[in-house]
Amino acid sequence: MYHLEDHIHELRLELRCCRLTRAERKATEAALAAAEAELANRLRAQDRALATLPDEGR
Repeated sequence: MYHLEDHIHELRLELRCCRLTRAERKATEAALAAAEAELANRLRAQDRALATLPDEGR
């Protein structure tokens, strides 16, 4: 998950700090949206997995 978070951070930096063509910006924004959606899916899956654990271990 950390690799994905690093990727998201890099894409945000690229959007903020780099001079991009419209096509590059659009592609980077799409990649960022996809990465953020994947991270959200992974976090939801992690939450579901944790919810199945018995309360005694928490």
